[in-house]
Amino acid sequence: QVDLVESGGGLVQAGGSLRLSCAASSRRFSINRMSWYRQAPGKQRELVATITRGGSTNYGDAVKGRFTVSRDNAVNTVTVYLEMHTLKAEDTAVYICNAKVGLLDGDYWGQGTQVTVSS
Repeated sequence: QVDLVESGGGLVQAGGSLRLSCAASSRRFSINRMSWYRQAPGKQRELVATITRGGSTNYGDAVKGRFTVSRDNAVNTVTVYLEMHTLKAEDTAVYICNAKVGLLDGDYWGQGTQVTVSS
């Protein structure tokens, strides 16, 4: 059993900042790479940022230099953060957390949190 709980979305003006959080909990399995994706209406889901257990990061081209992903590895729970700065209207989307879990890197998804940037 793996639980993902997201928080931090909301409405912000263009140029502003938001921080998203995603807590992944599992008593039995290791939580490996974690990622943030986003999906805007009528568009395909796209990768925003990813971070490995060791802290290596990767970002989508649209957010490089503006977003920062980090993680806190605690016993049984890993929390990943997405710091978003200089937000643009085109960043408006549902942001969804993903965790790769266990030896087989099983996929687990959060429920998504809405981020709306007003221009």
